[in-house]
Amino acid sequence: MIDITPHSSPGDAGHGSNFNYKRHTSADSDIEGERELHYSRNHHHVPTHSAFGDTSDSGMAFYGASDPHDEIPGIGQYDDFHTIDWQRDIARDRMRHRYIVKKRQDSLWDLLKGAHDAWSGWLCVLFVGIAAGFVAGMIDIGASWMSDLKHGICPQAFWFNREQCCWPTKQSVFEEGNCSTWKTWPEIMGMARNGTSAYIISYFWFILWALMFAALSASLVRMFAPYACGSGIPEIKTILSGFIIRGYLGKWTLLIKSVGLMLSVSAGLTLGKEGPMVHIASCIGNIFSHMFPKYGRNEAKKREILSAAAAAGVSVAFGAPIGGVLFSLEEVSYYFPLKTLWRSFFCALIAAFVLRSLTPFGNEHSVLFFVEYNKPWIFFELIPFVFLGIMGGVIGTIFIKANLWWCRYRKFSKLGQYPVAEVLVVTLVTGILCFPNPFTRMNMNELIYLLFSQCSPGDNTNPLCDYKRMNITNGATSSIEVTEPGPGVYHAIILLLLAFVFKLALAVFTFGMKVPAGLFIPSLLLGSIMGRIVGIGVERFAYSYPNIWLFTGECVNGKNLITPGLYAMVGAAATLGGVTRMTVSLVVIMFELTGGVGYIVPLMAAAMASKWVGDALGRQGIYDAHIALNGYPFLDSKEEFAHTTLAADVMQPKRNETLNVITQDSMTVDDIETLLKETEHNGYPVVVSKENQYLVGFVLRRDLNLAIENAKRLIEGITGASIVLFTSAAPIQNLGPPPLKLKKILDMAPITVTDQTPMETVVDMFRKLGLRQTLVTHNGRLLGVITKKDVLRHVKQMDNEDPNTVLFN
Repeated sequence: MIDITPHSSPGDAGHGSNFNYKRHTSADSDIEGERELHYSRNHHHVPTHSAFGDTSDSGMAFYGASDPHDEIPGIGQYDDFHTIDWQRDIARDRMRHRYIVKKRQDSLWDLLKGAHDAWSGWLCVLFVGIAAGFVAGMIDIGASWMSDLKHGICPQAFWFNREQCCWPTKQSVFEEGNCSTWKTWPEIMGMARNGTSAYIISYFWFILWALMFAALSASLVRMFAPYACGSGIPEIKTILSGFIIRGYLGKWTLLIKSVGLMLSVSAGLTLGKEGPMVHIASCIGNIFSHMFPKYGRNEAKKREILSAAAAAGVSVAFGAPIGGVLFSLEEVSYYFPLKTLWRSFFCALIAAFVLRSLTPFGNEHSVLFFVEYNKPWIFFELIPFVFLGIMGGVIGTIFIKANLWWCRYRKFSKLGQYPVAEVLVVTLVTGILCFPNPFTRMNMNELIYLLFSQCSPGDNTNPLCDYKRMNITNGATSSIEVTEPGPGVYHAIILLLLAFVFKLALAVFTFGMKVPAGLFIPSLLLGSIMGRIVGIGVERFAYSYPNIWLFTGECVNGKNLITPGLYAMVGAAATLGGVTRMTVSLVVIMFELTGGVGYIVPLMAAAMASKWVGDALGRQGIYDAHIALNGYPFLDSKEEFAHTTLAADVMQPKRNETLNVITQDSMTVDDIETLLKETEHNGYPVVVSKENQYLVGFVLRRDLNLAIENAKRLIEGITGASIVLFTSAAPIQNLGPPPLKLKKILDMAPITVTDQTPMETVVDMFRKLGLRQTLVTHNGRLLGVITKKDVLRHVKQMDNEDPNTVLFN
């Protein structure tokens, strides 16, 4: 049985039949196609024959261009969960562009329209950047306020979060007791701030607010926008590769994802808002692209805007515009031409500027975790840095495998039928486990910033900074100030180890629930805990043995040698790399995130070690693993096909099975309608005849249905006995009903391969040309069809995986 993915696209909007009728155009008629049609009629140098039909007849001038009055509604539209045709969409845009360039010489108005077309892409990404920055700022401010609402409120100005309420006294998160303007819930109820009763009341309100926020977030997602759950990055990767998921980037998804993200982050769940920011920015990009028909009506061109929007999403999530561009290039984009790179850079720049204007990070910097230390690292430290990279790869692999197991269990068990109940149970467990530990009680962003920070002399509020400072003589004349960890540091290490175990376990169960949830921040948190503990250990080693050869020549500046905060930064990068398998964009995001430009080499070493170890233990990152789990048709361009099979081994049907085809001039309307009813294929090869199966072209199921339906309704004399013609030759005169000419919907240049073509070449064609199917021939005769689903299933079969996990075309 042939399984042909639908070949239609927005570029097919002009695939009309050779009908002699007029109809009133709808509001969605393709104006670009109308311009192209007029161009083809008025300029005689346009070829009268193209790959998509003979343009000499009335009707469609060429593929992708039609008069709105002749347009058949629905032709060329994509079905849900199907793949776009990159080649047709790009060819259509080139035709449109050539027409506009030619027309610019005719009048001033055409010149202005050509200028508008040229800068419409820049204007679109400008709007996307402004909107993404504004929405991200609102989410940051809202999430910060609601997160602090679990602990108390600012009576003088209830809309202030704790930091803003205590801003005049510049108190840290551990100095809450000294902030008179911030009132905890026990104080609001007339009790003392401290004590057993106050602790119980605070515990109760902490869990109650968390359950309320989580229930509201899960309910909004379930009722109004089911696509708003999760991080969205696996689906964004799949969409940018050419897949259609209706509603995934719509207005409701944008609204519910934004509100639900604030609620789920405020609930204290082990998730971040940075991944969903990419989904939110992509929704904004999709909405604004419809303001410009050049992008809104061409799915391949629209993905250029979506790539720029994804870059803006990372830019506003971390305050890292360059890292956002590299993230879009390395991790999510499938088609990334040079002009998309420039526009992504511009979009990320505008988004970061707008976000900086709103100052959601509450300081004078536009980055999330700005660090103020700039001590140089020494060569010896590369050993613990690489060790952190190895551990990051191990932790990332453990998380991926455990999360996939749980998501698979949720998907195929009754648990998946109760998404709100699951969210509430996980929220309750999270609240019960996290409140007693001061490190897990605070916001994850605050904890990461605390772990990244350097201890200053006299800092007694941070338990990680309980150090004894002393001078050790180095030689006869100089002395070195060193710090010995005190009991508070060791107590903090125990709490951090507990926090690490709890957060790792909770992240496994949280990622994949039916609430907006990202994993950037949980991954950074796990790595920063690990890194800070390792950093304290290295610092203790340097304190115990300051004069050994490893530190020769390094301990001469009179200052402490080891910076534990740097180890937290490197560990965070290593764990995030182990989970996502990012490299270049990860390093750039991390030094933009912290302002630590001088630590690029340690970050690079840890990122590479993490990726090598992660790839050795498990081939896929978390996003690719979830793409495979959901059965999306994603062909990863970074992987290689190393098997020796041929096209004949993969094509459908096999050599001893019947191939369903349409003949060019011998089948009636009834014959074709019967074929459409008896088969479910999304396209059919057109051949010369049943006996002489030489390939003529390829026609789409949707186009056939719509063309026949419109012909019966609007063309007089068309009956079930009418011969359907896919040729331009004059039909033989007979006494029967008039023939139905459908050459206009025929693709006369389908991509073909021979049956002896290596599958390695076929897979490369699907990846690099964005194909949806290719036809297989032998000596010019049609043998079968290979679809994208066939290729994906064959790849999985060759890799000893279940081919039936590929669910979509």
